Formats: sequence, structure tokens, C-alpha cells
Amino acid sequence: MLAEQEAVEEQGPTGCYTNLLSPTVTGKDTIPFLLFDKKGGLFSTFGNVGGFADDSQCFESIFFRAERVCDCCATLSVLRPVDVHGDTLSVCHPCDPDFFGLEKTDFCIEVDLSCFSAIQCLSPELVDRPEPHKEKKHHG
Repeated sequence: MLAEQEAVEEQGPTGCYTNLLSPTVTGKDTIPFLLFDKKGGLFSTFGNVGGFADDSQCFESIFFRAERVCDCCATLSVLRPVDVHGDTLSVCHPCDPDFFGLEKTDFCIEVDLSCFSAIQCLSPELVDRPEPHKEKKHHG
């Protein structure tokens, strides 16, 4: 997987791979991403198993943040998918109609990068995305 990332990096600045550990977006410290296994499926894992942390429920997520990379291993933190009201979702597809944004968590997973075939970076704006303001209708 690192070889594929390096090939993309050499082709130009179209990817986010050089900044996964040190994002350069002003005010943002996270570039969320998706990982694809060698069969093309989305990799997912669970956060808050048992519901012990953050007074929230266990959730499944396909969204990650890079914490450390060493050789072909990486420590990833699991990003919590939320709806427009900030409620936790279990999201297994990035186009889920209830999916609105992501929250950082302390739940981590160690992965062997050789098990993956692709990475897709997402907008840093998804992390801690503010709830949209509803326009008030004025009645005359």
C-alpha cells in the first residue's frame, strides 16, 4: 500500500497522502480516510465496544485518522460517524443518507498496511462539522 501511495505522491499534488500525519489545512488536524481491502471492500472496525466510554453506544465505523506509521504498520484512530444532530451512527457506507460528519475518538486500531489495496482521503471539513443553521421564516 505504501508503494501505491508513493506512486500517487510522485504523480502530483492531487492526493492527501503526504499530509495524513501532519495536515496543512488551516484549523484542522485530521484528514479522514477510508481503507479498501484487497477485494475492494471497505474496511471497518468498532468503537466503544461495551459502551464504557463517552456515555455513548458501541458503533461501527469505516472512517479513520492516521496517528502513527512505522514500516508497514499503522496506528489508526477510529472516527465516530454522527448525524446532523451529533448522534452516533454505525456507518458502513460513505453515502449513508443519515451520515453528516465525524468526531475524533480515543479508540485505536493497529493495522498491517500490506492488507489494503487503496486509500481514499476525505474532506477535513467532515471532522467536527457544525450543525447547519436553519433559516427562520419571517411571517408578515
